[in-house]
Amino acid sequence: MEQIIKKLENSLYRGFIDQNRAVSSNFKPKLLSNKTHENVLTTLLQELKTCKSFTFSVAFITEGGLATLKTMLYDLQKKGIKGRILTSTFLHFNQPKMFKELLKLTNVDVRITDIKGFHSKGYIFEHEEYYSLIVGSSNLTDSALKANYEWNVYLNSLENGEIIQHFKNQYEQAWSEATILSEEWIASYQPIYLENMQQPSKVASTPLYVTNPLKDSLLIQPNKMQTAALEQLKALRAAGAQKGLIISATGTGKTYLSAFDVRNAAPKRLLFVVHREQILTKAMADYRKILLGNDEDYGILSGTSKNTDARYLFATVQTMSRDPYLQQFAKDHFDYILIDEVHRAGAESYLKIIHYFTPQFLLGMTATPERTDNFNIYELFDYNIAYEIRLQEALEEDMLCPFHYFGVTDYIKDEEVIDETADLQKLIVKERVEHILEKIDYYGFSGTRVKGLMFCSKKEEARELSKILNHRGLKTCALTGEDSQETREHAIEQLRTGELDYILTVDIFNEGIDIPFLNQIVMLRQTQSSIIFIQQLGRGLRKHDTKDYVAIIDFIGNYKNNYLIPIALSGDKTMNKDNVRRNTVNTDYIRGISTINFEEIAKKQIFDAIKNTNLSTLKTLKDSYLEVKNRIGRIPLLADFIEQNSLDPEVIIGYIPTYYEFLLKMKADIAPITDYEKSVLSLIGKDFLSGKRIHEILLLKLLAENESISEQEYISALKKENAYISEDTIAGIENVFSLQFFVDVDKKKFGQKPVIIKMDSHYRFNEELELSLQDSNFKQYFMDLLACAFIKNANYDNHEPFKLYEKYSRREVCRLLDWDKNEEGTLNGGRPKSGDFPIFVNYHKNDDNDTETKYMDEFLATDAFRWCSTKNRYIKSKEMQVLINSVANGTNVYLFVKKDNGEGKDFYYLGRGTVNPTSAKEDKIFDKGAYHPVVTMEMVLEQPIQYDIYHYLVEE
Repeated sequence: MEQIIKKLENSLYRGFIDQNRAVSSNFKPKLLSNKTHENVLTTLLQELKTCKSFTFSVAFITEGGLATLKTMLYDLQKKGIKGRILTSTFLHFNQPKMFKELLKLTNVDVRITDIKGFHSKGYIFEHEEYYSLIVGSSNLTDSALKANYEWNVYLNSLENGEIIQHFKNQYEQAWSEATILSEEWIASYQPIYLENMQQPSKVASTPLYVTNPLKDSLLIQPNKMQTAALEQLKALRAAGAQKGLIISATGTGKTYLSAFDVRNAAPKRLLFVVHREQILTKAMADYRKILLGNDEDYGILSGTSKNTDARYLFATVQTMSRDPYLQQFAKDHFDYILIDEVHRAGAESYLKIIHYFTPQFLLGMTATPERTDNFNIYELFDYNIAYEIRLQEALEEDMLCPFHYFGVTDYIKDEEVIDETADLQKLIVKERVEHILEKIDYYGFSGTRVKGLMFCSKKEEARELSKILNHRGLKTCALTGEDSQETREHAIEQLRTGELDYILTVDIFNEGIDIPFLNQIVMLRQTQSSIIFIQQLGRGLRKHDTKDYVAIIDFIGNYKNNYLIPIALSGDKTMNKDNVRRNTVNTDYIRGISTINFEEIAKKQIFDAIKNTNLSTLKTLKDSYLEVKNRIGRIPLLADFIEQNSLDPEVIIGYIPTYYEFLLKMKADIAPITDYEKSVLSLIGKDFLSGKRIHEILLLKLLAENESISEQEYISALKKENAYISEDTIAGIENVFSLQFFVDVDKKKFGQKPVIIKMDSHYRFNEELELSLQDSNFKQYFMDLLACAFIKNANYDNHEPFKLYEKYSRREVCRLLDWDKNEEGTLNGGRPKSGDFPIFVNYHKNDDNDTETKYMDEFLATDAFRWCSTKNRYIKSKEMQVLINSVANGTNVYLFVKKDNGEGKDFYYLGRGTVNPTSAKEDKIFDKGAYHPVVTMEMVLEQPIQYDIYHYLVEE
């Protein structure tokens, strides 16, 4: 308790008297405005995750606001953590359906106050020894928690603090007088709500306006994405291009975009090609809204309609590609041809049409240009990407319906979760059906009734599950590729009218179907590809006036491919394991009010998949290589992978020492380089490609551009980059380039001789490297590595050796601390050298006591850590004395932590630590049949660890 009081005192001083006071504490007051990483929602989730109980007092609540917390509340319910919510009927904002959603929260008591003008917004969290409070402008709505510009103050207090007592007393009084939420209360509220929502109707005896198609057409204006795309299409044609490609996320208005461009291009005749007949009618109707014209201007060519004389012809690929229809048109009959869902264009039927006609302009549109058969869509369109907008950007521009994704745990029996081997009987067993029903009910949907789509893994599962769900009172049907087009269209119409609650399917609705009223998507199958995942999620992303958001409920089993889920949701295709882990833990990359939520067990399934999967197999690397090569139309450089948001170059170099050798594996036609040149590329790739320090790559770049430079010129260049400089730093860099820093094995890999020579205070490359750099082939590889390193360096602060929450290996720490030698092999848990003491912690040790000792490393709070030394250390030992008295002797203590050995060799940097010398104690650990002495001590970090990193590291 004394420690908590001291931290609160420090925090209050920093928060209300002097912000520059050098204290580190969890408890400093903060302003939450949704404009930084710490938005209202992330702070709420952090507090919920660590509290003993919680109390909310909020006037307004929406279903979307509840949705953002439901996964966390479910996990709390499993832990026995309970809470209370006090809300109101003020202004009749809260909907009856929202109150029904509140009743689903079995660990939350809810009451409704009738206090006149009740407009409070406060959140109180009880912790072990203190309380946290968020109070300000945010109601419990998804916009207020994540997107709106809000002002909320975050405070901490002991229980006896006057401010927390004032809030508690006010709350308890209002709570005691409030009405308990119940089904009966909701039934009585519903007619009152409906009556207040109805606006007075003034019906005129004559229409207020007469429909004017021209006026209506002019009212339909391009959105922001469409305007930018139209400008680029115009520029393409002005430059003489005859082809263009639009890559645009599902639901962003590609059809309208193409209609606007057709209006701009004003062709005499248009051909619009799609792969399914039911799309034609909708596309034609959209075009008529933009282009106007007479009925006879529009026609359909398909299995059921043969109107070939129309000015604007909408055709299925199946019909148009048949010779009797194709050859009745002259090759130049159409001025403008548009291919929808053009990622299918590698099929013979599409190519037959494309190669037959000679339009003035050919436009292709797709949400997913990536192909698994390596057909080059980009080449087909002369590499002219007119515009590209993917999921994240479309959400940010408010072009799509927001979504709340829930990664839930699939059915568990005997502590085993469903996996790839699950047979039909396990998939439709009664207990799993109950589990599915429970989850889809709990996570719900937006709107008055569910209109859902369930993706199943097998046809038999879809059919049998549909029968079972129908017996349970739902109205469902199963559709597979064996069902006719008419059957599918009829089912969609039944879903729209409410005759069906769900359509169960296996892949056939991945793309090319428009069901904008969908408000719930259920994924009952493993994720086989990130492309298919986004296609299926995209079925619900079209905006519709019957929904505020779409609920995505993904049942996550024990699947090897679970790692694809964060890859798909984030759009991060680097195949960097650290990125994938971060995108599972921290989902702030989702823009707008959309959220991503994982139940704890489901999240663990994903982490296990990441740990146990090799993301850099030759096949994975080759697929990414071919995708980038196809996109840019040449052999890519490493920098091209970054430019195209593809593989992380470090993943490639982690697989094979040089990109030159990788290209040989890809069977690229390239000129040879020498063994020494490969060794230099290997050095740059292994030690400098990460860009974690600018010093080495800057010197290499300067020397690649100049025969030699002086030490003073180099120092001046570093100052321009605002990089830290000292005599030790300069000496350390010289030591690296002389290869004296490296162990003998690495010296041999890197060519044995110094890469850079210093003479008379001037630097220059060794003679062999100078000669090699005169060869443009080798120099391209050399400069490409440096270009990538500089791009990556932009993510780092050159003022300090390390950046918070980035990952470092022991080898990198030795280099960045300017040690004269790489001592990674003997660093183990850490030791002092040259005024620095880096500490390395593997937080979760092996369960097998015979293979790894159980050390007592532990986070005491997000800014406090108890460290345990390696075996056979005593308080009086020299190293321990340096650490214990580090404040007095000026030693810099750096804390590096990794979750477990499954993360490889790299550790998260968590900041500098201030050791409390009075906390040092001797203890013992048991290892391999004997007790061994250790030393433990506590340290305070410069600042509290970011909540998502903290919980990721701490939780098993």
